Amino acid sequence: MSTLPVILLLSGSLRVGSTNEAVLRTARAVAPAVPVHAVLYGGLAGLPHFNPDDDVDPLPEAVAGLRAAIEGAAGVLVCTPEYAGTLPGAFKNLLDWTVGGTEICDKPVAWVNAAAPGRGQGAEATLRTVLGYTGADIVDPACVRIPVRRETVGADGVVDDPETRRQVAEVLRLLAARAAGPA
Repeated sequence: MSTLPVILLLSGSLRVGSTNEAVLRTARAVAPAVPVHAVLYGGLAGLPHFNPDDDVDPLPEAVAGLRAAIEGAAGVLVCTPEYAGTLPGAFKNLLDWTVGGTEICDKPVAWVNAAAPGRGQGAEATLRTVLGYTGADIVDPACVRIPVRRETVGADGVVDDPETRRQVAEVLRLLAARAAGPA
């Protein structure tokens, strides 16, 4: 079992070959050098539609798993596309399931916007609103734009560009530092 801080990686995309998920796979690849243990959450597609009537104990199994993953993490890193000017519905659904719990409250959270320049601001604004509502500790210096072109993603689904890898590692470092508290 790792004694390193765990950073939970949340992708807002269900798309195979998503550059957003490539950013998070890259975070997982560079994590040992930070050092943190990066865990990619894979349950987005399995979450039930949010219904406040179901946000009671016992929680649906998939929701309980999501909340346990957040609870067990020192910090959370999000990378999500923008769809129709905001978050994709499936990812907004994930965030809706966090509102009724306290797991993300005061948890250091950041995001990487991997969209082309001039895109993705709607998703960022919605993330800031929803995460603020949940009481998440948004780590502003770690909320960055790192445009990722598909041709920089290798066959393994990881970004091979050294500058992108450096920037992603810095985001993880900032999250881990916030999670550790004052020096």
